[in-house]
Amino acid sequence: MASIQLQGKIFVRGEIKTTTGLHIGGSAGELDIGGVDNPVIRNPLTREPYIPGSSLRGKMRSLLDRHLNRDLNKFIRRGRPQVRVHECDQLADYQSCPVCQVFGIAPTANMGDTMPTRLIVRDALLTAATRDRFAEIDTDMPYTEVKTEVAIDRITSAATPRQNERVPADATFGPFEVVHSLYTLNSAPAESIDREIDLFDTVLKGMELLEDDYIGGSGSRGSGKIVFCDLELTFKSRKYYENPQSVSVISLAQGAGVAALRGANYQSQIKAAI
Repeated sequence: MASIQLQGKIFVRGEIKTTTGLHIGGSAGELDIGGVDNPVIRNPLTREPYIPGSSLRGKMRSLLDRHLNRDLNKFIRRGRPQVRVHECDQLADYQSCPVCQVFGIAPTANMGDTMPTRLIVRDALLTAATRDRFAEIDTDMPYTEVKTEVAIDRITSAATPRQNERVPADATFGPFEVVHSLYTLNSAPAESIDREIDLFDTVLKGMELLEDDYIGGSGSRGSGKIVFCDLELTFKSRKYYENPQSVSVISLAQGAGVAALRGANYQSQIKAAI
């Protein structure tokens, strides 16, 4: 029977800056007459908006599916509108699909030797600096603005207003964290670690695609553009978890953006540490 061994974890840490207003929808806690039609998601304890890791992770995967031309073969909703996603259902397809190897698949009996989900994306909270700056500004709601849009009937020209709550542009969330695990089968890192490290570039590619797209709602109408900034790339080997007193966390690269990390020669440092 196959065994799976963790060889280490790659960490990307930094901040996320909004360059336009950001709307990631939440649900209204109660009926509020005269309230905003589409509220943002907020921390229930502090009432501050945040960026869910699920939103970052899901949009990165969707963009990578399109970029790599993956088949949308799995229905997650069959009603109208239909919603389909890509998920490998054959082992041979999985072994050649970086998206499913990084983001994971639902376990099935016919998939054989697949790996656990490699990618973890944490929630990103407002930074203290942004929180303090917004507290001094007369925003429409705590930490957010209200953007009114008007839908125009193309036949009658009747106008229907609607309101979206948004985090204003120039807000910073962080520190955000992305964790990518390196796994090998049957304790054979020499045979497969190159492939494992190469899979991490899929994560950085997804981050770059996201910067050139949008996150959250109303992206085609101007919302949701973000930038990853002040990034740091580090690595913890399996040896570190066995004896953290004798093995250090390895700093692989630092840079203002994702392109700087993709251009760094981190692969050789990881291999040497393993």
